[in-house]
Amino acid sequence: MDLFSFVECANQTQSLKALFDLLVSCASEVGFTEVAYGALTFAEPLRLPGCPPPLVAMKVPPDWCQRYLERKYYEVDPAVRRTPMFAGPFLWDELAKEHQLQPCEQRVLREAREAGLKNGVSVPLFGPSGRISVISFASRFDDADPQRNVKHLKVLAWQFHIAFAEIARPSGSDSNAKVSLSEREKDCLQWVAEGKSSWEIGKILNVSENTVNFHVKNAMRKLGTASRTHGLVKAIRLGLH
Repeated sequence: MDLFSFVECANQTQSLKALFDLLVSCASEVGFTEVAYGALTFAEPLRLPGCPPPLVAMKVPPDWCQRYLERKYYEVDPAVRRTPMFAGPFLWDELAKEHQLQPCEQRVLREAREAGLKNGVSVPLFGPSGRISVISFASRFDDADPQRNVKHLKVLAWQFHIAFAEIARPSGSDSNAKVSLSEREKDCLQWVAEGKSSWEIGKILNVSENTVNFHVKNAMRKLGTASRTHGLVKAIRLGLH
């Protein structure tokens, strides 16, 4: 399923379980069958059964899930506790190599791998008022390539996060106020969706790199987002791409 199909399906989903199942299905298509979503700095009103804070939804091998919850590994899991350190996705293998993890953190990663969670990647998700969430993906397969799929997983994570916010938000709130993007802003976001850099977009549209950045930042401001990926996903969700 491509991104736009995922967005269309997510827009029609009305329950956390159905939305999370959709995320797991799409991630599984690129080999990442194990997924967990956590809200780190705030209490979410919706959670799947058996998911204590900060977890919101989790699909991992049952034995590992039981051990993770019983031993409260979410309190020392480096993919959770170190998320605020990163501005973008990070690979678990690189986390272990490049940071001096505490023994308890090393144990969680080691036992996770032994339980079948391999080649993990986590996507930090930053929201208003300092809210931080994270979605982690892992694979049962040794040859899964998180580096090759990290951009795809990042966009899936953001789309899920935004769709979940729509499901979880209090009734009567208006998070989808009318947003109007200029044609040039739409053009720039469309090429962002294709994975192009500002320099590449400038060459395509015959404008300067600074002009591209100006339009992208304007679009992000109108959409109330703090990153290109978040802005792109929200624009797609609102049908503004």
